[in-house]
Amino acid sequence: MHGKVVMSKLMKAIGLMSGTSLDGIDVALIETDGEDHVVRGPAMTFPYDDTMRRMLINAIADARDLQSRDERPGSLAETERALTEQHAVAVAQFLKDTGIERSSVEVIGFHGQTVLHKPDRGLTVQLGLGDLLANFTRRPVVYDLRGADVEAGGEGAPLVPAYHRALAAKLPQRPIAVVNVGGVANLTWIGQDKTLIAFDTGPGNALINDWMLKKAGAYLDSAGATAAQGAVDEEILRTLLSHDYFAETPPKSLDRNTFATDVAAGLSVEDGAATLTAFTVRSIAKAREHLPVEPELWVIAGGGRRNRTIMRMIAEQVLHAVVPAEAVGLDGDSMEAEAWAYLAVRSIRGLPITFPGTTGVSEPMSGGLRVDPTAHVIH
Repeated sequence: MHGKVVMSKLMKAIGLMSGTSLDGIDVALIETDGEDHVVRGPAMTFPYDDTMRRMLINAIADARDLQSRDERPGSLAETERALTEQHAVAVAQFLKDTGIERSSVEVIGFHGQTVLHKPDRGLTVQLGLGDLLANFTRRPVVYDLRGADVEAGGEGAPLVPAYHRALAAKLPQRPIAVVNVGGVANLTWIGQDKTLIAFDTGPGNALINDWMLKKAGAYLDSAGATAAQGAVDEEILRTLLSHDYFAETPPKSLDRNTFATDVAAGLSVEDGAATLTAFTVRSIAKAREHLPVEPELWVIAGGGRRNRTIMRMIAEQVLHAVVPAEAVGLDGDSMEAEAWAYLAVRSIRGLPITFPGTTGVSEPMSGGLRVDPTAHVIH
C-alpha cells in the first residue's frame, strides 16, 4: 500500500501588472501551489487616465540617468507614490466587483512600473512601494521580483516563463512558443522535457504606440488598421534588424527605450506604422534562429494579439499555427498579472523564479521581497 501523496497547499494570490505599454493596471486572481496546479480566477484591467500615463512617460524619461535602484530624484518619488495608490484603488475595486473576501487573499504579487532596465549595469528599476501597498490593501505583498536575479548577474527578464510552463502543461503540442507582445515582446520556448528558453525578441507595441502618439495623437494603432494601409520600407527595416541585439545569444533582455522611432521620421503615418509593425514581427520571427527546434504552435498574448496586422504578419513569417491565447483557453490580457500572482507564491515557498535558460543566471534562483502590513493603517 502506497502512502498518500502530499500536495502543497493551494494559495489564493492576486497579481498586479503595469506593463511597458502604459495602458493600465491588470489585476488577476489565481489559486496555485506555485508548481503545475493553477486555477485561474477573475481578472480586470483598470486603464490609466491621461494624467497618470503622462506621469509614467515622464518617469521613464527621468529614469534614464539613474545610477541605483533606490534613487528617486525629482518627480519620480511623487510618481511612485501615485502609482502605488492607483494599484491600491485597483485592488479595492477588484475585490468589490468580484465579491472576493480580502482576508481570503494570501499574497499580492506587485510588479510596479519598469522605468529603467539595464542588466549590463546590474540595474533594474521598478517604481512601486511594496510596504505602502501592503498597508493600503492590508495584505502581504511580494515585490521587486527582478532585483535578486540582476544582482546575481542575470538579465532579470523575462520572468513569466515559469508561469508559461505551468499553463502549457495542459497543452499537447511540444515544443511550443508563447509570445507576449507588450511594450517589449518576449518569447518562451517550452520543450518536450519542460526545458525553458526565454528572451526578449525585440520591440512589441512600444515603438508603434510611440509613433502613433507622435504622428496621429493616438495611443495605439487600433487593430493594426493604420499599418495595414501602409507599405513597409525594407531598407529602414534592414537597418533596424542589423542592431547587434539580434545576433546576441539568449538569454537577453531589452529596455523599452533601446529602439526609437527616429529612423522612420521621413515616412508617412501609414508607412511608418507598417514599417515599425514589421520590425516587431520580423524580430519575433528572427528569434527562431536561437531555438533548437521550430515551435509546433505559437500562442500570442498581450495587447499585440489584438493587432490584426501583427497576427497576420507573424503567420506569414513562421512555419506552424499562430493563435491568440484565447484559442487555447488562456487569457492574453491577464496572463502577466496571473504570472505575478504565481511568482509571488513561488517566492514565498522559496521556489526558483529565474533559470539559466531564461535570464542567464548561473543557477535556478528565487527572488522577491515580502512585506506584511503594519499594525497601523496609513490614511
